[in-house]
Amino acid sequence: MKIGVQTKNAIVDRNLQEGFTMLRDAGFSCCDFSLDTYLRNYDLYQGKLNSFFDYSVEELREYFTPHKEAAQVAGIEVSQMHMPYPNYVSGESDELNDYLRNVVAPKSMEVCAFFECPYIVVHGFKLSHYLGSEAAEWEKTSDFLEFLAPLAKEYGITICIENLYTSLGGHIVEGPCCDAKKAAERIDRMNDKFGAEVLGFCFDTGHANLVGIDFEDFIVTLGHRLKVLHVHDNDGIMDLHQLPFTFTRSRENTSSTDWEGFVSGLSKIHYQGNLCFETGPVLSSFPDIMKSDVLEIIAKIGKYFSGEIYHETSKNI
Repeated sequence: MKIGVQTKNAIVDRNLQEGFTMLRDAGFSCCDFSLDTYLRNYDLYQGKLNSFFDYSVEELREYFTPHKEAAQVAGIEVSQMHMPYPNYVSGESDELNDYLRNVVAPKSMEVCAFFECPYIVVHGFKLSHYLGSEAAEWEKTSDFLEFLAPLAKEYGITICIENLYTSLGGHIVEGPCCDAKKAAERIDRMNDKFGAEVLGFCFDTGHANLVGIDFEDFIVTLGHRLKVLHVHDNDGIMDLHQLPFTFTRSRENTSSTDWEGFVSGLSKIHYQGNLCFETGPVLSSFPDIMKSDVLEIIAKIGKYFSGEIYHETSKNI
């Protein structure tokens, strides 16, 4: 099983070859390209845009050519990508939301195709509180996904929705795509409509831990629709994106995150994808001089998971 990590905080534009080489030397063979770093979520939530996606598609391809070449030289596959998010900001202007839909999203698909990347992760709209129901929320998200689906079909890209959380009255609660059965039905329906695998799922372990999702049951319910992973850990209170096994229920107890259920679920569905870590904040919490060491630890955790999944899968055959 290939082990990957997000490029955020690991690779910087001013020294691409060094960054991708560092990933390879740490033990990674693929990466989650953090396209969202070029249009940051905390700016969007404040109604702020930058001009990056004003570049034409050809200019974006030119901009990212050194990234693609550096990854190829290092032998790192860009196996998944994260579209800038949110794709819709409630309470903000139509101008901003139209730009996110009609400019940022299609150009993100073009960048994904340029990297020959098969999966791009997209956040569903967090609108149930404003629209009054999860069904109405999905209707808005589905409209957005169907807008992108023809591009996905043309380029052979699978758009992956992920389980999210949201905040309501100071509490963390389930956000979009936290019902695995509904997600599976919706994915099947859209793929049938477009006659291609335009939609899949990204399981986010940290988000699942925050809202108390049963890892094994969720993964098994998704089955073959699960295409990519965001692997990271938290304390069950905040979305910290830290190393797996960092948090425990008590001082000397087992992990507070259900890693056994994670391994069991992936083995039961014979998961064929990569193990990709979304642990950018880990790299910024350690001194820069330790970055390569921290990446090695993350890669070793990935190899541990891979071995456990293989062992469990062998028992299920």
